[in-house]
Amino acid sequence: MWQIWLILAGVFLIIEIATTGFLVFWLSIGSLVSMVVSFFIPSIEFQTAVFVVASTILIFATRPFANKFDTKKVVPTNVYTLNGKKAIVVEEINTTDGKGLVKVNGETWSAFCDEDTTISKGSEVEIIKIEGVKAYVKPLTVTSDK
Repeated sequence: MWQIWLILAGVFLIIEIATTGFLVFWLSIGSLVSMVVSFFIPSIEFQTAVFVVASTILIFATRPFANKFDTKKVVPTNVYTLNGKKAIVVEEINTTDGKGLVKVNGETWSAFCDEDTTISKGSEVEIIKIEGVKAYVKPLTVTSDK
């Protein structure tokens, strides 16, 4: 019977490698504990009970420790790093016409302002969000109002 527990331990390890939760690993360890028990006690019911108890204890005993390393911080990447950055208007932003361009980090983006203002060329704006290929901005200094 020890061969089945060893195979189960290997299967659980493969599943653990394929997932990111660090939960199935303890099932693998529980399988190994049951494998050791199978050398001394031939009862499959007892071995299964040892597997369930060992796995449960390991999961609950190590969960607080594992949570210390799980930061769950969302790190902005790609285009989302532009949120909050300052940009220079290279073509007047006119909300009525839906036209305007800004330059940030050497890239030119179509720009739109939710406020009912016209932002002249050369003004400094802050990028609020990026949706598709359009940067939503707010003026840092308003040069002309409608």
